[in-house]
Amino acid sequence: MYDHRRLGRELDLFDTDPLIGAGLPYWLPDGATVRHTLEEYIRGAERRAGYRHVYSPVLGKRELYEISGHWSHYSDDMFPPMDLGGEQVVLRPSLCPHHAVIYRSRAHSYRELPLRMAELGGMYRSELSGVLGGLTRVRAIQLNDAHIFCTLDQVADEARAALEMIRRAYRALGIEASRHRLSLPGPGGKYVAAPEKWSRATALLRDVLDRSGLPYEAAEGEAAFYGPKIDIQVTDAAGRESTLSTVQVDFHQPERFDLHYIGADGARHRPVMIHRSIIGSVERAVAHLIERHGGAFPAWLAPTQVVVLPITEAEWPGAEEVARRCADLGLRVEIAGPERGSLGARIREARLVPYQAVLGAREAAADHVALRLRDGRRLDARPADDVLARIAALVAAHAGELWAEKDAEG
Repeated sequence: MYDHRRLGRELDLFDTDPLIGAGLPYWLPDGATVRHTLEEYIRGAERRAGYRHVYSPVLGKRELYEISGHWSHYSDDMFPPMDLGGEQVVLRPSLCPHHAVIYRSRAHSYRELPLRMAELGGMYRSELSGVLGGLTRVRAIQLNDAHIFCTLDQVADEARAALEMIRRAYRALGIEASRHRLSLPGPGGKYVAAPEKWSRATALLRDVLDRSGLPYEAAEGEAAFYGPKIDIQVTDAAGRESTLSTVQVDFHQPERFDLHYIGADGARHRPVMIHRSIIGSVERAVAHLIERHGGAFPAWLAPTQVVVLPITEAEWPGAEEVARRCADLGLRVEIAGPERGSLGARIREARLVPYQAVLGAREAAADHVALRLRDGRRLDARPADDVLARIAALVAAHAGELWAEKDAEG
């Protein structure tokens, strides 16, 4: 059973310091590499799906959150306002009000819809000290967020497409959803009082789940304050469940911010706002990946993808050349020379690296490498360029397997 807090420190991925503060982890170089690679994967997937990326400030006037409804329904989880130039500003607890304002800043035609707006942006939650832990509960969050502004007729297709993006991402990341949850409002005053909007949004999400063929469970009291949502749940090795990804339908904020588009009839119409997150917070996603893989990340995500192992000092120049070619192909590479111990010791030290390229005298003379895979398989020596090209292709494809051939020795 892996604990991401322990492994994160042992593998030099992230750490914390009381001088920085509780719930505010910092990322070390290898952890920053994993985070950056994950973020770039998400941005690429969103670009291919027609999303446009924006940046918005991590601060906003209190009035912004009064309009969105966060101040009245969510202020207990927000940091206190700061007085600035006669105005009160707050650290944002979510990105959706900013995106609603960005949408409102320009006129839109029905021909532009669906308009898909995405951002990997910071947000802040005033979590109590007692619930903070590792990367799963933090106060500064990097959220993979997106908002789709669309017509009512487009909601179902956009929500299904978002679920498909989530499915593909999970496959590339080597993780699985434990269940899908339809999160509904419960009793109490934490939800927007708009029964008709809740009913319409819930019916839309039920239809999406039914048509997608996904089994799901309804859960009262788990909705966002402004609308129901599909939550994709994951479970760690200890059996603890958490929400990683969401798809939400929101009729509330388009009305609060008076959003509209010009329809084919020349009249103003109200868009629907779909909130969608492929991996939720980057912090929670990386925590789950650490625990799921024990630090042996998929090859495309690994901090070091190739380690070159010259058997003796004589092969060091050849190792440098192989490393240069790896870097030219965009692979993250390291040389582990004999000064770091015997070949066996270096292989054990690099046990989490997907590819270990061994370079002896014969390999160096022939410009070959003998490849060892992280799963224990070994390949006979073959031309270095062929091996590296195959690795680069698997990494670029975000492949789950380390090697497609069956001729690797066990």
